[in-house]
Amino acid sequence: MLYMGQDWLPCAPAQVAQRMNKASAHEGDTGCKSFCNSQAFLIQGRGTGNFSTSRRAGEALAPVEPGTKVPFTAAAFNVAVISMASTSSLPQHHSSRKSSPLENEERKWMMRYVAPSDDAKQEEITPYSLLTVRIIKLKNAHQADILSQSDCYVSLWLPTASDEIFHTQTIQNCRNPVWNETFYFQIQSKVKNVLEITVSDDDIIRDDDRAIVLFDVAKIPLGERVFTSFPLNPEGKEELEVEFVLESIQGPPETIITNGAIVCREEACLEVYLDGRMQKKRFSENELTFTVRGSFEETQTVSVGCDSRSPIPDPTFFHYARYKQPSLDVALRRKRKLSAFCACMSCGARRRSVPLTIPLKSLPSEQEVVGEHRKFDLLLKVKKCQDDLDVRLGFDLCVQERDFICKRKKVVAAALKDILHLEEDLQDDEVPVVAIMTTGGGTRALTAMYAHLLSVQEMNVLDCVSYITGLSGTTWTMSNLYEDPDWSQKDLKETLNDVRKHVLKNKFVTCFAPDRLKYYLKELCQRKQEGHQLCFTDLWGLIIENMLHEKEDCHKLTDQQQALNQGQNPLPIYLSLNVKDKISDQDFREWVEFTPYEVGFPKYGAFIRAEDFGSEFFMGRLMKKIPESRICFLEGVWSSVFSLNLMDAWYISVNSEDFWHKWTRDKIADIDDGALFPTRPNELDTRVVCPTDSFSEIFRDVAMLRPAASEIHNFLKGFQINNNYLESEFSKWKDCELDSQPNHLTTAADYLILIDTAFAFATSYPPLMRPERKVDVILHFNYSSGSQTGPLKDASKYFAKQGIPFPTKVPDDQETPHLKECYIVGDKESPETPIVIFFPLVNDTFREYKAPGVKRSPSEMAEGEVDVANACGPYYINNLSYSEENFDKLVNLSYYNVQNNKDLILQALRTAVERKKQCKKEQALQKPPDGCGMCVPDREGTQHLADCPAPGNMK
Repeated sequence: MLYMGQDWLPCAPAQVAQRMNKASAHEGDTGCKSFCNSQAFLIQGRGTGNFSTSRRAGEALAPVEPGTKVPFTAAAFNVAVISMASTSSLPQHHSSRKSSPLENEERKWMMRYVAPSDDAKQEEITPYSLLTVRIIKLKNAHQADILSQSDCYVSLWLPTASDEIFHTQTIQNCRNPVWNETFYFQIQSKVKNVLEITVSDDDIIRDDDRAIVLFDVAKIPLGERVFTSFPLNPEGKEELEVEFVLESIQGPPETIITNGAIVCREEACLEVYLDGRMQKKRFSENELTFTVRGSFEETQTVSVGCDSRSPIPDPTFFHYARYKQPSLDVALRRKRKLSAFCACMSCGARRRSVPLTIPLKSLPSEQEVVGEHRKFDLLLKVKKCQDDLDVRLGFDLCVQERDFICKRKKVVAAALKDILHLEEDLQDDEVPVVAIMTTGGGTRALTAMYAHLLSVQEMNVLDCVSYITGLSGTTWTMSNLYEDPDWSQKDLKETLNDVRKHVLKNKFVTCFAPDRLKYYLKELCQRKQEGHQLCFTDLWGLIIENMLHEKEDCHKLTDQQQALNQGQNPLPIYLSLNVKDKISDQDFREWVEFTPYEVGFPKYGAFIRAEDFGSEFFMGRLMKKIPESRICFLEGVWSSVFSLNLMDAWYISVNSEDFWHKWTRDKIADIDDGALFPTRPNELDTRVVCPTDSFSEIFRDVAMLRPAASEIHNFLKGFQINNNYLESEFSKWKDCELDSQPNHLTTAADYLILIDTAFAFATSYPPLMRPERKVDVILHFNYSSGSQTGPLKDASKYFAKQGIPFPTKVPDDQETPHLKECYIVGDKESPETPIVIFFPLVNDTFREYKAPGVKRSPSEMAEGEVDVANACGPYYINNLSYSEENFDKLVNLSYYNVQNNKDLILQALRTAVERKKQCKKEQALQKPPDGCGMCVPDREGTQHLADCPAPGNMK
């Protein structure tokens, strides 16, 4: 019962009696006793303020006499509003319990009678709806047990509305169970609400999930009652009958921030502490446990001394989504006093807990509320959190990168004028964006990339490059180079000589000496104390540091900003892959890009400052700052060969997962409900998921186990998916099965699981294919083993599937066994298609020529024999040390291949400049007169209003 000034929040006495009668009817005397014997808990407001209630139109609350005491929390009502179960392949950690019809009535009451927020400013009023779901019955339930029919119950999970699980009763030994239970959900229409309805068989050891229906709530017309049957097993004619009603309800407006793909809802902060002014004289309990499910803190324990003179504990804080029907659960843990001990040493075995639940939505904003209990008093205060986010929402480039490009274009324009012998200076819109794209390959990639960059530098082409992207082994080269703020302006021969010493040295002796092991232990302990999640890749990063440096490398990713502040070097972009545990890379993968400015997901349009990577975030706010990692730990993430699992190894070997999918993947089928629910663009298909059996689940756990993957605090935690996310830039990167199940995307995870990108995608093209970067020319340096054209072919197929412009006619080593040193592709395709200058790692004319146009003498022919094609040769992926001869041969081959194709590189650059000039002429002809405000399509096909500022975060 709530008391604010002179107003009492209902229940009215008549309503209390009605609930008690319902409890008695459903549960006999037990329900009535549990209601009457529960703890009485009063909440009073301090200061002034009106606390009104709202319900459906035409309904009025019964008057409540001031001073009427009713139990605030009863055992039968001590539940949250909504909940649901997840699919079997994704382990969930949400709380669950099976509920009674009495509890459903309480949920309904709580949904109807909520107090409005007293926030003054609302930037946008987002509508709420009340979703009513009635689980009617199940027809022809499959007999899962040998000796009897199934013991079925139904679970509902709607994570956008609540963090709990909601169940019907279990009906024992019945083929056609009938429930007729009704559930209520308050939903936010701006987010993608996918209700998951799970039919399960109640077993003694473990419940079996039989079928999971994924239903998009947006399909339900507002104000209509819809009855439907979901076919769970068409062969057995198993059907679940459900009724839906979606109604508009009155409620407090909510301010949201969205970029079209993800949504940040309002966050509130609950402050809880014992009220010293009303503390009881004798307080024997010494531990209070507070829980707000779905909050950042989740559960916190407060220790309280047994003496009334003990100091009052510090306030306890919870940060949570304000409008997700949150509640505060309070548990008292008692201890028996032992006579052998005295004073405050009242230790002993814990006794029972006395739970209390306080709906937080009923508390007024920015006002202190006292919760009175016979054992203790609590002071509660709900505050609105800051509006500004620490996560940048937007698909455009960050301000720092845009500023860098402006500076870099001046350097590029001058370099192009010099090497192309142009008569006039290039204007900013005539300067093509040139990038270097590299693949992985361990020490082979590290070595060959240095040689390629040296060759490009001596051709004066390096100053024409604006971006360099890398993954796996090439991230080692990039990290070392950017320790020097002016590396591209210095002779790279000296840098190459320094790297040569590290590649030649014995890695085992260097990395596993006793003093090095002590150093690793010290660094890992310090990292743990700082708050980082420790994993094997941290140790691998320290080993990489030892392999490539003489001493501790203190550089960090943000230190590389010094190499960009004048536009003097290309911008480095490091690529990693976010995956999920126990799910194949092909079924779920998301690109994560790292620059000295930002780390983020192009797919979600969400980025954080590079120095905040690894810190803890919630709902877009930085909650716990953790010191920035040294660059070696990031190198361990970017190049972790140890994150490979059996599924990855199988896919790399046979390029197919069909065999594994037969045993490990859940069966998913679409349900044709188009006649009942007309299809709209932003809606998801209704689907039924049939989980695998126990044997297959064990098989999957073994095949997809990643014991050494990196776990990083998820900075998208607490966000929700936008209702129209498939119509946003998200769709450009929608490439896997799980993208159609928004409840299980990254926003719902506690941690990011980052692996080496090379296991799933051998190139680092994705950051360059973002339309915001407008890359015109790409130098593709390939260091992969096996097929040299395979990575380029895979990239071409992938981007064609995604609808992203990319060359479609690419070389194939199966059709052309004798590969050349260089290919130009994309130059004959549409202007939106980037020109790719492809350099496979092959030994062609280098066998007979030691320099372009200079043949080898008979005594020098041995130097031209470089075995880069043999996967088991001297340059195989696991070989971390090279001999002097093999190192020099690889460097000379890589250097020569670029020098020998200088004319092709210049030809591609000249074509790119001509394209930019032609595009400028066409845009000038299409440009409307000033002030017309007409829409002009840009190269990505999007529309912009002339003379209108670019939109920022949508609110």
